[in-house]
Amino acid sequence: MEYALTHEGTAFLNFRHYPFRGAYAHAYRWVDVKRLRLPAEPRTDRELLTALIAHEQFRDDYAGGGVEPDGIRHGPYWLSRVTPEAYEPIAAEAAERALRDWADQYEPVPEELAADLRRETSSDTWPTADGVYRLSGLGEDAYHDWGPVHGEYHEFVVLDRRARRLTLLVAADD
Repeated sequence: MEYALTHEGTAFLNFRHYPFRGAYAHAYRWVDVKRLRLPAEPRTDRELLTALIAHEQFRDDYAGGGVEPDGIRHGPYWLSRVTPEAYEPIAAEAAERALRDWADQYEPVPEELAADLRRETSSDTWPTADGVYRLSGLGEDAYHDWGPVHGEYHEFVVLDRRARRLTLLVAADD
């Protein structure tokens, strides 16, 4: 059974496009935000995670190639290894804090980047979420053939039924 999610748009924030104090404080990090419209009929969180995993936009290795409609990779993992059970619930505040801590790990991000991060990942994402999930560590055996290219990889799924939106947030470095 398929539950249609409609891709509404993507935002990509590349840290090296912002003026950090340290020469390499950007550490080749980036955040990718994909917004999908939820179906009108109510669905469980598990059904929505299943629909996300089946969606074309989920077939992204996040290594420069973009979305591959027939792709077999998702981030550093084989797509076949990512299941709804691989996502664990997390409080919205904890997810937002984890993303902020990751972003500020070398030095506080420049104000322009902080504002863009707030706009793309906070203002309309966390406050009204009624379900937030984090992709748990699938382990190295789930890595695809060149999956370990990402030094750190963080993935969150935010469900907002009132806004009929699913947001996929991926933050990584490579």
